Amino acid sequence: MTQLKDKLSEKIQAHRPRTARLTKEFADIVIDKVDIGQCMGGARDIKCLVTDISSLDPQEGIRFRGKTIPETFAALPKAAGSAYPTVESFWYFLLTGEVPTQAQVDEVVAQWKTRQSVPPYVFDVIRTLPRDSHPMAMLSIGILALQRDSKFAAYYNSGKFNKTNAWEQVYEDASDLVARIPVIAAFIYNLKYRDDKQIAIDPKLDMGANFAHMIGQSEEYKDVARMYFILHSDHESGNVSAHTTHLVHSALSDPYYAYSAGLSGLAGPLHGLANQEVLSWTMKFQEKYCKGVEPTKELITKALWDTLNSGQVIPGYGHAVLRKTDPRYMSQREFCLKTPGLKDDPLFKLVSMIFEVAPGVLSEHGHTKNPWPNVDAQSGVIQWYYGVKHWDFYTVLFGVGRALGCMANITWDRALGYALERPKSVTTDMLEKWAAEGGIK
Repeated sequence: MTQLKDKLSEKIQAHRPRTARLTKEFADIVIDKVDIGQCMGGARDIKCLVTDISSLDPQEGIRFRGKTIPETFAALPKAAGSAYPTVESFWYFLLTGEVPTQAQVDEVVAQWKTRQSVPPYVFDVIRTLPRDSHPMAMLSIGILALQRDSKFAAYYNSGKFNKTNAWEQVYEDASDLVARIPVIAAFIYNLKYRDDKQIAIDPKLDMGANFAHMIGQSEEYKDVARMYFILHSDHESGNVSAHTTHLVHSALSDPYYAYSAGLSGLAGPLHGLANQEVLSWTMKFQEKYCKGVEPTKELITKALWDTLNSGQVIPGYGHAVLRKTDPRYMSQREFCLKTPGLKDDPLFKLVSMIFEVAPGVLSEHGHTKNPWPNVDAQSGVIQWYYGVKHWDFYTVLFGVGRALGCMANITWDRALGYALERPKSVTTDMLEKWAAEGGIK
């Protein structure tokens, strides 16, 4: 086994007694209550999922394995000549909770090189789709096409399936998937937006740099890719893409089935598709209100009030959990501010001014629980600046990053033997009866 798989095995053996004890000795301990509003409102805030990969605090934001975003970026070994870590080092960190050495990172990079070769039939399947198909549909179908080679499915069907060791084959599939998904994403980008001018993998490059290379991007974009994929990797388990992946895999569907389903959830406008909607709105806003004029606080304040008074919302502001500015937004903003050219880009200046003004306007308006920007309010601006101007592709970028968290989570799901997810439903008649009685007696 590799150093990463050995370390992961060690971590799993140490963790299993903890979950076994919780299930055996403390299953009846009440940790939360469910009210009718939560039952009818999408199970919001019901504590019924377990993950150690990331946690999300309403005031603090995301922590990956206990570390904030700045702490994560500071701790992990950096890519050569870069201020950002490689995606491979982050993958080691997500799986084990330990900061890898450079030697351990190098091993993961080498492993991903052996795993990143995509079977030609996957590209053939994608090519059969109408060229105007949404790139997220292409990505989901491409991942599903890989299912033929699932090591977990083969192990389950071998007649030798052992649930204690099943995590090892999930790990193999998960590692294959995270190594291959940027190659498939780059193929889709080139197929749709570069007249099918495909660029071969550069065996010398790490994953983020290789993605930039494969879509014909600049040297600077290598850090954009590294940053973007890490920031979008995970956001606890309750979001649609992570939860869907977990749910489908809980039926022992292999990682390809599970993540293809997760990508379908990510494609929704209330989840990952929001990033393209935010950029579209911002550009229309710019055209309507700025028209070449430098955005000022007075101009943007009036324009935002006009927007709200017309019954529209301000996309990219608000979050289901967060009650402060999304740290992922701030990381991308910091990247813009320290990048010559980008910090003076008119679109970034507009987004920056909206950031200064919108929270106050939304707070005064009073119709939002969280007046602060989320990750989607910033991400499209960076892509647009570097020439990735096909915003229906932005969710594909999100999907490449989110694979890291989803695959790390289901590897641990199998390692700890988490159960088939099967919540109990109730009828409206039941709810009305309990409401009239003041609750269940």
